[in-house]
Amino acid sequence: MPRDAIGIPMVRRMVGDALLSLGVTRECVSDILLATSEACANAVRHGGPANRYEVMATIGNGRCELRVADQGKGLHSIPKQYPSGDAENGRGILIMRAVVDDLSFDTTPGRGTTVRLSKELDWDEDAIAHHLTLDRQLAGV
Repeated sequence: MPRDAIGIPMVRRMVGDALLSLGVTRECVSDILLATSEACANAVRHGGPANRYEVMATIGNGRCELRVADQGKGLHSIPKQYPSGDAENGRGILIMRAVVDDLSFDTTPGRGTTVRLSKELDWDEDAIAHHLTLDRQLAGV
C-alpha cells in the first residue's frame, strides 16, 4: 500500500468485504477493522523511509490474522495505559489490544516492524463458512 492515509479505507473495504461475505458478524468485523485501521495508521505515520507498507490477511480455522509490515524503526516500549486527555497520540496500540485476541510486534532494526493482529471470528447463524468449520470440528479434521 502507498504510505499515505488514502490507502487505509481501501484496506478496510477489502478486509471488511471478505469477512462479511463469509458470514462474520458485523460487530466482529468492526473490531477487526478498527484494529486494522490503527495498525495501518501507525505504518503510515511511522513507516520509515519507504513509501509503501504491506498488509497481509489470513482467514482460516475460525480466526482472522492480519499482518501490517513497514520499514520503520519500531517501538521503544509498548504503552500500558492511555495517555492524558489532551495528548494527540498514543492510543492506537491500546485500542488494538482491546478489540483483538492477540497482538504482537516483530521489530528488526534496519528492516522494519510487523504488527500481527489475531481474532477469533464470530459467525452469523446462517454463515456457510461457520457451518464448514463446525463440520470439520465434528469430523475431527
